[in-house]
Amino acid sequence: MIDDEKPAHRSPSPTLARVIDARIGRRPFFVGLAASAAVLAGGASRLLAAASRLRFPEVTHRRLAQGIEVAEGYEAKTLLRWGDPVLAGAEPFKPGKSTAGAQAKQFGYNCDFLTFMPLPLGASDPKRGLLCVNHEYTNAELMLPGIASRHAAWANASASQVELEMAAHGHSVVEIEKVGANWHPATDRAGNRRITANTPMRLSGPAAGHARLRTKASPDGRTVKGTLNNCSGGATPWGTVLIAEENFHYYFGGEPKKSSFFDTERLNFKRTGIRGRPFYGWYRHDKRFDVEQEPNEMNRFGWIVELDPYDPRSVPVKRTALGRFKHEGAAVVRNPDGRIVVYSGDDESFEYIYKFVSERRVDPDNRAANRDLLDSGTLYAARFDADGTVTWLPLVYGRGPLTRENGFASQADVLIETRRAADLMGGTTMDRPEGIAVDPANGLVYIALTKNTGRGKRRPVNVANPRERNRAGHIIEIVPPAADHTADKARWEFFLFAGDPKSPAHRQRDGLSVSKNGWLVNPDNLSFDPTGRLWITTDQGPDQPRSRIADGVYATEVFGPGRALTRLFFTVPVGAEPCSPIFTPDARTLFVAVQHPGEGSGFDKPSTRWPDFKNGVPPRPSVVAITRIDGGPIGG
Repeated sequence: MIDDEKPAHRSPSPTLARVIDARIGRRPFFVGLAASAAVLAGGASRLLAAASRLRFPEVTHRRLAQGIEVAEGYEAKTLLRWGDPVLAGAEPFKPGKSTAGAQAKQFGYNCDFLTFMPLPLGASDPKRGLLCVNHEYTNAELMLPGIASRHAAWANASASQVELEMAAHGHSVVEIEKVGANWHPATDRAGNRRITANTPMRLSGPAAGHARLRTKASPDGRTVKGTLNNCSGGATPWGTVLIAEENFHYYFGGEPKKSSFFDTERLNFKRTGIRGRPFYGWYRHDKRFDVEQEPNEMNRFGWIVELDPYDPRSVPVKRTALGRFKHEGAAVVRNPDGRIVVYSGDDESFEYIYKFVSERRVDPDNRAANRDLLDSGTLYAARFDADGTVTWLPLVYGRGPLTRENGFASQADVLIETRRAADLMGGTTMDRPEGIAVDPANGLVYIALTKNTGRGKRRPVNVANPRERNRAGHIIEIVPPAADHTADKARWEFFLFAGDPKSPAHRQRDGLSVSKNGWLVNPDNLSFDPTGRLWITTDQGPDQPRSRIADGVYATEVFGPGRALTRLFFTVPVGAEPCSPIFTPDARTLFVAVQHPGEGSGFDKPSTRWPDFKNGVPPRPSVVAITRIDGGPIGG
């Protein structure tokens, strides 16, 4: 995938010059902490497990291969591929001849976030539902012939290529159903939907209508065209989907004029990485991506978008109360008091972890009453301390340094420049925060830090990110007090240090008896299955050729003897990463997105032709459905 290690962060924040090394080695204390939390939260039964419940035979760590591999006793079948029909009347996929008009009715490119929404809403039948899928970004050099490289695809994009890429971004909602042992998409259903970079949307919340969100096309600052770089996401208790806008800076280019506007936005541009020449050449053909022509347009991206998959006519809404940054996802929790908490990581080196706490409580009996629940509440940034405390710092205009003297004239300014607000409040800079998952049984929070090789004397390690050359990543566990996610303080510990146990540079501390195939690097997405086991995907990005092992899906227990002992379940083709493992309610199907297979090669000579394996057909990002051959639950 596109690497997110290059930081836009330039301002210092309080960090520890030296890490108390004993902390990351105190595994007995850590297990005791988690065990106590589990008992308090009602999860004591898990602690009584005599051994790991993961029974599947592990897949072997293998050199990069052209296909997928799943544990023995399981089947992984392709369910949806880039270019497959989604809407009625869609054209069949034509390799090398894709057009924007056809793509707008077809399954988009680079599928990332997945969620399964049962049909009808609230049904427990796992054999029919809506599969909601993000399409993060495009690789034109793999989509079209004659493009020499990824750089050429981005630097020399034609108008027709840009139109195709815009149509391939966004989101798909596809009805699927299980017939016998197999899942099938239904392309003739009125509920199917494609959302693209051109789909009309609303802006809501404290920043909506602000002068910094107004453009020629939207003089009131309350409507916006499209969504971009949709990475991970989440689902709400009232049946809507949250999709995260991540690396929006890749799309905005041009040469800013020396004017009062750019004096005002200078720090904003710097902290979000907006530069004159982005990765994508869209700004040459669509002036809304040219910061000289439409300087406010970039402030209209980097939000969490809420959409209703059950109503294909509904207008998606960008919820500005949740802040503007490079959101990896949105992990949603219904707090015991009924308020909603949304956790999100800012996926770049030296950035922060956030949570949003709603002002109002969810009404489980009135779906319409929850429609704008995410428009009012408080956004917080996390500070991790050496005594094991997480302190949540409120990002509220007028509090502490968030004042006019520091460039904030309203709460809208705080939300538009969330990163700078977190800098000033003293959040803890992290090693690329990515996936966040909350254990539904007890409320413990797990956060994947993928990697960060940039720490050193100028940007020292801190207590929560203690490796200078962190190529492998780690996972942190947060224990809210009495499962109260609205509390200002919580406890934290390390759950897992990723890396090869044979490599001292990786400092792999946990999982001392992990198998030769079970260790992992670069944890990315996290999710829980219905029985409470944690599933982890990996994303090595450009480091994959160096390691020469495939990215994959791993599983582990979070309590008992199998705690933090990861096991390899599924691997993906060369160049690809697996994303967003999501289970049906009966745990008998696992859906996994496989995005950017063949990345690093091109249409004419791809490194793989998965999943079709036909001459002339390029690799196609796809969703696979994994089931047990005997029909039992996934994982054993």
